[in-house]
Amino acid sequence: MIKILISSCLLGNNCKWNGRNNGREIIMSIKDKVEFIPVCSEVLGGLPIPRIPSEIVGKRVINEINLDVTNQFLEGAEKVLQIAKENNVKYAIFKERSPSCGVHQIYNGKFKRIVKKGKGITTKLLEKNGIRVYSDEEIEMLIKHQID
Repeated sequence: MIKILISSCLLGNNCKWNGRNNGREIIMSIKDKVEFIPVCSEVLGGLPIPRIPSEIVGKRVINEINLDVTNQFLEGAEKVLQIAKENNVKYAIFKERSPSCGVHQIYNGKFKRIVKKGKGITTKLLEKNGIRVYSDEEIEMLIKHQID
């Protein structure tokens, strides 16, 4: 059975910045065909649930009250990479626009809910290490090309 890292919030786990989740019905439809390995790099990096929203600003990750949380994001990304290596994972499904997990888009760093092209901290690290990261908005593509 194929192993896939997945943003824990997409499985319905309440670990988002606001204490909620991003559960997706389509993910539940494939849970019998894959082995999901849930991760939340922000929590693994030591940030609480709920937490102050953060965005990438230049090369740093800053939260909405202007605290630098870059180190927590980097630590969480390293822990996710270690989990991926330990489980010989080749694919991940991550939440688009997240400062950790964004695959094609992230918020622009001004806390106005405006997106720009970019990748999250964890996504960059995984891709640099040969892991193919799909956005939660590309699940159909993953199913078509890797699962069915």
